[in-house]
Amino acid sequence: MSSNDPRRIVRSYEQELNQLRAMMARMGGMVESQTANALAAVLNRDGEAAQLAMEQDPDVDAVEREIEGRAIRMLALRAPMAQDLREIVSALKVTSDLERIGDYAANIAKRSLRIGPSDAGLSLGALRNMGRLVQESLRLAIDALSQNDEAKAIEVWHSDKAVDELYNSMFRELITYMMEDPRNITSCTHLLFIAKNLERIGDHCTNIAEQVHYSVTGELLPAARPRGSPAQDRVQGRDEDATGEDGAAEDLGR
Repeated sequence: MSSNDPRRIVRSYEQELNQLRAMMARMGGMVESQTANALAAVLNRDGEAAQLAMEQDPDVDAVEREIEGRAIRMLALRAPMAQDLREIVSALKVTSDLERIGDYAANIAKRSLRIGPSDAGLSLGALRNMGRLVQESLRLAIDALSQNDEAKAIEVWHSDKAVDELYNSMFRELITYMMEDPRNITSCTHLLFIAKNLERIGDHCTNIAEQVHYSVTGELLPAARPRGSPAQDRVQGRDEDATGEDGAAEDLGR
């Protein structure tokens, strides 16, 4: 069979698409593991899990670069159209969201090492619930991505409201602790940043869901996402981890 045979070209193109999908699934699994380790570090006071979450970050970054290179090559050489074009362009955006989720997981792990043993009881119940919701959203988002599942993408899109409401509730609770006893300020501040990082992971899961929905249907979800009740007392500032330790600035408030 000639190298220019159309059937061979189509098979080669399908193989490249399948390889891209496999790489995306691998990156998603890596980020899921990193997020689970980061949460274990906080909730179980697990220093080894914290170290592992931080060590996983460069590997996630490397896979992102690999996917970007492959996607750009396919766009340049294959001239994809319709859903194939949407899928490849979406892959470029989704890898950025997955990379940011990895950064936030690493930030959570770093913060966990700054919380003393005597601070472990502060608001960890709310944080545990929030972590569970975020992990479920991340799992569903990656399943939606791997399976091109529009229904799961919609489910993730709607789940962001519950994460926001938990964050708002935890914010108010931690502020109350700080007002009642100034000795709680340092530990509560770390927990606030951890909660904000979790909330931002939830936002990036929603971004992934929107990209999956667009890739599958060719239609954009509404610009106005389902949101939790507004928290007028949200702190305004920047997470020092997001600016000084992973090089990406993120507002603590919206």
